[in-house]
Order: sequence, then structure tokens, then C-alpha cells
Amino acid sequence: MLNIFTLASGRLVQEEIESLEDLERFRPIWVDLESPTPEEKRWIKQHYELSIPEDAMDDDIEESARFYEEDNGELHIRSDFLIDDVEDPRSVRVAFILNQHNQNLRSCGVLFSIHDEDVPVFRLLRMRARRAPGLIDEAKDVLLKLFDADAEYSADTLERIYDDLEKASKMVLSGDVTDDVAKEVLGAIARQEDLNGRIRRNVMDTRRAVSFMMRSKMLNAEQFEESRQILRDIESLDSHTAFLFDKINFLMDATVGFININQNKIIKIFSVASVALLPPTLIASVYGMNFKFMPELEWEFGYGYVVALMILSAVGPMLYFRKRGWLK
Repeated sequence: MLNIFTLASGRLVQEEIESLEDLERFRPIWVDLESPTPEEKRWIKQHYELSIPEDAMDDDIEESARFYEEDNGELHIRSDFLIDDVEDPRSVRVAFILNQHNQNLRSCGVLFSIHDEDVPVFRLLRMRARRAPGLIDEAKDVLLKLFDADAEYSADTLERIYDDLEKASKMVLSGDVTDDVAKEVLGAIARQEDLNGRIRRNVMDTRRAVSFMMRSKMLNAEQFEESRQILRDIESLDSHTAFLFDKINFLMDATVGFININQNKIIKIFSVASVALLPPTLIASVYGMNFKFMPELEWEFGYGYVVALMILSAVGPMLYFRKRGWLK
């Protein structure tokens, strides 16, 4: 999908592009390629004389391969954006290309973004830029607003993690944690831990991208101050993710503790049963001996006597254990 955005009355407007000739009619500040077809890539390369790297969306974590400037003045930034999907939370790699200096190219002053799937942050920025005039003045503003929206999106996701962990806390701290409840809680905690880790990595990546823009001296004074505010917001998110990791570890330990308690209860029941059956076993062993002279063997009521004695010897310890509260 090829999305072209222009500025009209201070608002970001999306234009429909169906052919290479349509590109001639617009002077965009942002060209967004979402899962672009080979034909759409050809249009962009031909019209803007833009070089799109084949590995633009590879998962390369080396900074030299993610943040660099070409000899022709093209600035390349590869950054990850979070998708808070309930079933499959993930990060999407987005490649940005911005030509600031080469006025001979049509790509000058145009931000190009290439990614494999739709990103919620992009939808959020498009909605805001349509409703708020003056929010964006140039291509660098688009890039900064995307990083700003990404930090805000991460903060909203952290709040959802808070809510989900509160539900898990109530289940764990209710005092009645069965194995089924513990299984459900552990699954929820594991999902939130994974999502919290993705957020931490995402904000770290955003910090690196914004810091690179600040070091490249591409920003004016107002944009530089906005970048510093984004970094301060990201700094505040770090403490929140650290707190959530601590809370997750506490809930994990508490849940595992309840599982151990439930297992100990089962083991205790078996232990009590084993101890209670020791006296009957001893009596049965005594009367199972093959001595020649055993008075009870010739006694008419000997069998009933031994059975009653075995029952009493088993019931007695059980009553004692119950009185001491060991059967609870």
C-alpha cells in the first residue's frame, strides 16, 4: 500500500495514488509504504530517484547499520514500533529515509517510511494531524511526532499492564489459590512480563533514534527541545517498567508459593495416612507370625478381636491428628 501525505491548511491530508503519473500531481512531505508491491517501489525509485535498501527492515541491531547518512545526503533511520496485540504482541521494524540537503532530487524534504504491516502509532499520528492544524510543518516534524506518539503508546500499554496485574493480584492474594487459578495467573503474568520487556526494548530503541537525530544537528531549536521532552518521557517510562518487573516477580513468587503449599497439603495427607496405618500394619505383622504357640489362634473371637484392634489403632491417631489440626 502506498500512502502519500501533503499539507493543506496546516493539516496532514492523505492523497490517493493509483499510478506513477499520480505522483507528479503532489508535493508530499511524507510517503508511507506499507507492505509495498514491487511496482510501488519502482514508482518511488523512478519518481524520487530514491534508493531503498533491500535489507531496510532486517533485524540488525548494530547502530552503524540502523542510523547512518549516505554520501548523497540521505538520512537512514531504522526503528522498532510496538503493536499491543492481545494475542500476539510484537514490534515492527520501520525504515525511514530523509533527504535534507540534496535539492536536486525530488526526495528532498520528503520523509519516506517502509514497513511490513500497519502500525497503531502511524494511525494515531494521521488522525491527530488531520484534526490539529499546525501540528506538522515539515518532514522532520512527522518523524519526531511518530517517536513522540510511540512513547505515548508505550505509556498507555504500561497502564493496561498495571490493570491486568491488579486483576492477577486479587486472584493471588484472595487466599484461595487452586491449581487451576494458579495456572491462569501464571499464564497472565508470563504474557505481561513478555509485553513489559518488549516495551522496555521499544523505548530504548526510540531513545537511540531520537538521540541520533539530536546528534546529527538536523533539528532546529524548537524541534531539539521537543526531542529533549521525548527523552524525558522515555526516562520516566524506564522507572515504570522496572517497577512492573518487580511486581511481576513478586506475583510469580507468590503464585509459585501457593502451588508449593497445595502440593505440601497433598504430601501431608499421604504422610498422615502412612503414620495412621503403621499401628494396624504392626498388629497384622504380629499375628502374621508363624509361631507354634499363639493363644489367640485358638480363640473363637480372635479374628474379630484383631480386626477391631487394627481399626481402633488406625482411628486413634487420626483423631489425634485432627485435634492438632494436621488434617486441614
